[in-house]
Amino acid sequence: MSEAAVISGRMNEAASPARGRVLIIDDEMEIRESLETLLEFEGFEVDSAANGTQGLAKLGSRPFDLVLLDLALPDRNGIELLPEIRSLDPQISVIMITAYGTVEDAVRAMQSGATNFLQKPWDNEKLLADVRAAVARRRAEEENIQLKRALKQRYNFENIVGKSEAMLKIFDLVAQVAPSRSTVLLQGESGTGKELIAKALHLNSPRRERSFVPVNTGSMPPDLLESTLFGHVKGAFTSAISSKKGLFEIADRGTLFLDEIGTMGLDTQSKILRVLQDRKFMHLGGVHEIQADVRIIAATNVDLRQLVREAKFREDLFYRLNVITIDLPPLRQRKEDIPLLADHFLHKYSEENQRPARTLSTEALRPLLNYSWPGNVRELENVIERAVVLSSGPSIGPELLPDHIVGRGASLPFVETRTDASLFDILEDCERHIITNMLEKCGWNQTEAADRFRIPLSTLNQKIKRLSIEIKKRARE
Repeated sequence: MSEAAVISGRMNEAASPARGRVLIIDDEMEIRESLETLLEFEGFEVDSAANGTQGLAKLGSRPFDLVLLDLALPDRNGIELLPEIRSLDPQISVIMITAYGTVEDAVRAMQSGATNFLQKPWDNEKLLADVRAAVARRRAEEENIQLKRALKQRYNFENIVGKSEAMLKIFDLVAQVAPSRSTVLLQGESGTGKELIAKALHLNSPRRERSFVPVNTGSMPPDLLESTLFGHVKGAFTSAISSKKGLFEIADRGTLFLDEIGTMGLDTQSKILRVLQDRKFMHLGGVHEIQADVRIIAATNVDLRQLVREAKFREDLFYRLNVITIDLPPLRQRKEDIPLLADHFLHKYSEENQRPARTLSTEALRPLLNYSWPGNVRELENVIERAVVLSSGPSIGPELLPDHIVGRGASLPFVETRTDASLFDILEDCERHIITNMLEKCGWNQTEAADRFRIPLSTLNQKIKRLSIEIKKRARE
């Protein structure tokens, strides 16, 4: 078993019982007994208290995943008790229950930090569904905190979140590969976190005290890219009024991260190959060789083998880069990580916007799990940031999510008709449909469409090519 998997497993062993611990705070004995019987039959460990004082004492003595809190208690109001419960455990889930519920009560409860609000008499199946969801959310938040803490201590994976089998394997591979000086090729769709993995490789290597220098090779014309990478001497070209160091010198004894390397021109590729072979390079316009003690990590979101077959990428460079390959899975293939990632981004953007920590409602989590995420983790991060900025209370519901994620707007009827298609084909159809619709809305202006998708234009162009989308000429104004 991998070391990262062992970390995750130990945390699960140390967690509360399999289904979770629930505390009931209600002054009616019949209600407490009824709820205890229902929840214990479902496998939850249950304790109860007849008033707020007893409930706080029990919360202070042991951890719980969820509190079922009556609104009208003999010693205080349940909403007034909520801040005291949160002070004992800021992450605990709280479901308010009452026989006298009103819309105003529900709003007040949710604004005070309640996870949900139920009115007596309740439907048992609905209550159990809400309890399961609240406990699962609490477990995900706690597991996220513990996993990040353990992985950070062991691997310095501070901003990488995931508990899926695919991500745990990547954590172990990074830990194994990082101490070497071998070149690493990171492969994965745009938005899967390739730069974060590159940083983790650097931080866990003997070069950690030196520079980590990222450069997007697809964002510069060839001449500027070569000058940026290798530097130049004064007079090397018209605007070279002084000599300038390149990134290979800045990254000396450190790590140089070459992102989108598949877009690099053939001439520049040959110079990168020489650095990998001889560990030497020259400034543009220079005559002296410079030693290059730099570890190269490259990343691509395209198939380099296919580019080699098309004579667009040097085969010898490909094999030099492909010493160790790490394939990052798209988010749609590790959906069990979505609750952890969403929680991570909720805390991040709540803090950045100086707001109390937001939580995601069960109704909001469901469409996130069902969506295919063509923009991967980066798209999820943008969605959560938007929801935090637009939110006015502690709980984020589906109304704060974009229409195309929650299903408001155009449907995709072709998905239902392609009963003989594979999941991959259906996802490609969905992606093609979404991109084509956006292009039509933008008058086939690819730059505007890329801006709306919040992805680089180069990424959109690659998707258009891969999906064989026919670009129509923009109508003349």
